[in-house]
Amino acid sequence: MKEWLPDLTRSTSPRYMAIADLIEMDLRSGVLVVGDRLPPQRDLAKRLNIDFTTVARGYVEAHKRGLVSSHVGRGTFVTGGAERERRGFQLDAAPDPRRTLAIDFSMNMPPEPDDPALLARMQEGLTAVATNLVSLLRYQGFGGSPMDKDAAAAWLSRRGLVPSQERIFVTPGAHPALLAILSNLAKPGQTVLCENITYPGIRSIAAQLRLSLCGLAMDQHGVIPDALAEACKSRSPKAIYLNPTLQNPTTLTVPEKRREEICAVARKYHVPIVEDDAYGFIPVHAPPPLATMAPDLTWHIGGLAKCIGAGLRLAYVVAPDTKSAWPFVSAMRANNVMASPLNVALATRWIEDGTADTILRFIRTEAAARQQIVAALLPAGSYRADPISFNIWLPLTNGWTRSTFGSHMRNSGIGVVASDAFTVEGTPDEAVRVCLGGSITREKLKGALEFMGHALEGSPEMAGSFF
Repeated sequence: MKEWLPDLTRSTSPRYMAIADLIEMDLRSGVLVVGDRLPPQRDLAKRLNIDFTTVARGYVEAHKRGLVSSHVGRGTFVTGGAERERRGFQLDAAPDPRRTLAIDFSMNMPPEPDDPALLARMQEGLTAVATNLVSLLRYQGFGGSPMDKDAAAAWLSRRGLVPSQERIFVTPGAHPALLAILSNLAKPGQTVLCENITYPGIRSIAAQLRLSLCGLAMDQHGVIPDALAEACKSRSPKAIYLNPTLQNPTTLTVPEKRREEICAVARKYHVPIVEDDAYGFIPVHAPPPLATMAPDLTWHIGGLAKCIGAGLRLAYVVAPDTKSAWPFVSAMRANNVMASPLNVALATRWIEDGTADTILRFIRTEAAARQQIVAALLPAGSYRADPISFNIWLPLTNGWTRSTFGSHMRNSGIGVVASDAFTVEGTPDEAVRVCLGGSITREKLKGALEFMGHALEGSPEMAGSFF
């Protein structure tokens, strides 16, 4: 066919919607047929004298309606007739919102394994654990069996931790552990310190416990020790919460020297440290945990959500000493009773037979590949990331605000999280967190990042003037 060039005056809809409308109209009239290749988005934008993002949104809308399919390196092809007939649609039917394609960059999760050999190995572990299924359906004592604690100790040793079994507890995830720890360390109204840009979960937990969360000034190495010392003198904090490795959301990793300085200040003012080491296992050579520098002050939480899988709902907690562990265990039992024995048994199995290490290697490799896609599509210096992190921290320019950018992405089926969710004190930066993990394919990731990058090249007025 002759290259398709839509006449936008044939539709009264906003221009991006008009492009999708005209694909559907021309498919119905026979101007387009299944298998036709549509013009590249940039070429069509140039020929129509409109913004690239408008064309990109039009193609996204057509994809949502089941009219087209895009393939990296090949282009965008009309699939609507066959695809809708296969699904039982009429060509003039309204799109079913349940089938709307959305690319969710809002959840920070590891890439999901897709290697058949690894998936088979994971399944073997689950099958082996299920041979004792009845016993795993019973109530268990809190904190894990000696075998489970041995597996936890082996896993934690990868981070240089060598605690006794009496200080190790297998818990149903990092969130319940944080809730129990902070409920024992601080009473309502008392102060807990943290990074000023921090993990949203700690903000929710502090609000639930009615604690006063105080954000500390940061530089490129993390919390500034002088700011920590000043807050210790003026606020009499009951604890400091830190996420020091691949910090969510900034991807910052606190270097060893700064960790030592933070521990020295905490020790001087007798402030317990709550170390959320969710991403500590991801780098091959991460700095040592705070718990190795100040073991008598630090509650260490080694979650499995980011290094194996969130569905396990497990975290290994190391208490500073056995005395402080007693109220922690009491709080955990009251709120959670126990971690799922089936999940605990599976994690122990995977650690013992090496499957957990294989999953971790896959996550590292895939995270690095996705960061390489980002580096190829977004200008160097325009975002903050680690070569192995699951997300990027994206400051906004060209007049974009976190509100306008978030809305623009949402309207295009792409979810990001504005800096408001992470900022403890002061006006949030004009920035968003963009997550790269989960089940998304590299192809879809590349397409979404291309759309995002082209939007950022211009102003929100340019992107919005054709909507």
